[in-house]
Amino acid sequence: MNVKSWWVTRKGGAGRGRRCWLCGRTISCHVRRQRCVARRDESKLSVPSAALELGLDLGSRAVSQARGSDELLAQTGAVSNGSVMSPAPNHADNNNDAKKVKLDTKNPGAPSRVIHIRNIPNEVTEAEIVHLGIPFGKVTNVLVLKGKNQAFLEMSDEVSATTMVNYFTNCTAQLRGRAVYVQFSNHKELKTDQTHSNAQNPSAQAALQAAQALVNQTDTQGGPNTVLRVIVEHMIYPVTLDVLYQIFSRVGKVLKIVTFTKNNTFQALIQYPDVVTAQAAKMTLDGQNIYNACCTLRIEYSKLSNLNVKYNNDKSRDYTNPNLPTGDPALDSALAIGGMPFTGMPLAGVTPTAAALGAAGIRLPGQPSPNCVLLVSNLNEEMVTPDALFTLFGVYGDVQRVKILFNKKDNALVQMSEPHQTQLAISHLDKMKTWGKQIRVTLSKHQTVQLPKEGQPDAGLTKDYSNSPLHRFKKPGSKNYQNIYPPSATLHLSNIPPTVDEEQIKDAFAHAGANVKAFKFFPKDRKMALIQLGSVEEAIAALIKMHNFQLSDSSHLRVSFSKSTI
Repeated sequence: MNVKSWWVTRKGGAGRGRRCWLCGRTISCHVRRQRCVARRDESKLSVPSAALELGLDLGSRAVSQARGSDELLAQTGAVSNGSVMSPAPNHADNNNDAKKVKLDTKNPGAPSRVIHIRNIPNEVTEAEIVHLGIPFGKVTNVLVLKGKNQAFLEMSDEVSATTMVNYFTNCTAQLRGRAVYVQFSNHKELKTDQTHSNAQNPSAQAALQAAQALVNQTDTQGGPNTVLRVIVEHMIYPVTLDVLYQIFSRVGKVLKIVTFTKNNTFQALIQYPDVVTAQAAKMTLDGQNIYNACCTLRIEYSKLSNLNVKYNNDKSRDYTNPNLPTGDPALDSALAIGGMPFTGMPLAGVTPTAAALGAAGIRLPGQPSPNCVLLVSNLNEEMVTPDALFTLFGVYGDVQRVKILFNKKDNALVQMSEPHQTQLAISHLDKMKTWGKQIRVTLSKHQTVQLPKEGQPDAGLTKDYSNSPLHRFKKPGSKNYQNIYPPSATLHLSNIPPTVDEEQIKDAFAHAGANVKAFKFFPKDRKMALIQLGSVEEAIAALIKMHNFQLSDSSHLRVSFSKSTI
């Protein structure tokens, strides 16, 4: 059959913005004498995807280089030689090259280690393309053609590629919520010219290196699995099962979650329905922070292939079986009478309750602010002052207001700036011995601490600290969140001026009534030091008295609890 050159438009004419239905280019390109060349019988093919896969020459080399990586590999500069995608020779007349092209239509579905992925979103990254192939074997090369919504993925062997294509034949692959289509490429090897080379594409190189690292991890963690082991590091704010469900269900359907604490670290096992979704979750969420600068997710594959969940409660959840018991006999019997599953848990596809998110410090639009007011009881009436409570509770959050109750002075209200700070204060200070008494810290029924009206007697029992310069967590994601520890006998001191020595600091603490057991400057930074006292109760009293203590004309001491000992 003869090869013929002609102008082709969708509706006739060469109107601005219209595209050639054969090659997909704007008609303005044709006006510049860049004609379409193709066999008459191939004009019915789906172009440009057919042109990409079949290796058609669709334009001049110069224009192809000008359009960069958004162009198809099959355009001049990447003419197919039948089995390898490689640069074309520099011929004077591109039409002659087109005449020599032989379309490989004999067996378009023949296995190849190069996989063609169509209908990808415009904003997709090389890493997202690579992660589709990682569960099936080693990925050796990747090329994303964003302008054409297509990509190529090269596997190390045909067996891996065949496994991937067969899998996605029965299960639709998705990228960013869009269905993508996976098939064998006609190319047996993915080679690119200078224009498309990954050597100058940092994101592609990073994606391939990350893929290689994941393959190397299988020796210690086992291969990709449907069950992920999640470790939460620097857990300053509470992280609940419902919070994990909300985060991990963004990647795909979560089947089961089991949470537990090991080595004083909050961990979870999360099961997905298939390996590909689990792989996507690992690549997407590993190393991410749930909150600013804290609650970091560390994700690896579990050795378990299936989770056996016996109870649906705040520690474990089977989203495929909402009728499991809670493990609480009283609650289970009540639920049995009502004939309803436990309603406090989100089922698959249901957003977690606002209360659950609020407890973890997450606010939804239109959701009322959770309670930020604490009730502190069993205080020592002779010792307690608003300033003392501001200093002590300020270790765990920014205190806004303090009110010692006028008729019951062993009780006080402390208002924090954020609800998660109230949780931190409760977890670290409740039942802590302070001024000779074991104080209790709970949530108050009050939503705010009211200031006394003008002229109303208060005796200095209510104080507003909203504009205090001593707040530790004013900046979002403050590094101070990473240094929050429960009360201990060892205190961390900072902001020490160079003119102040060890004896001066020890004397200041002794004058405040503390029994100093040990002291040590930081070797590399003498602005900081550790001081060890006789007991935790002594350390609490010393922190209250010595935080913001003036050491020199321009320096005030900063005191917090330390995790270390001397």
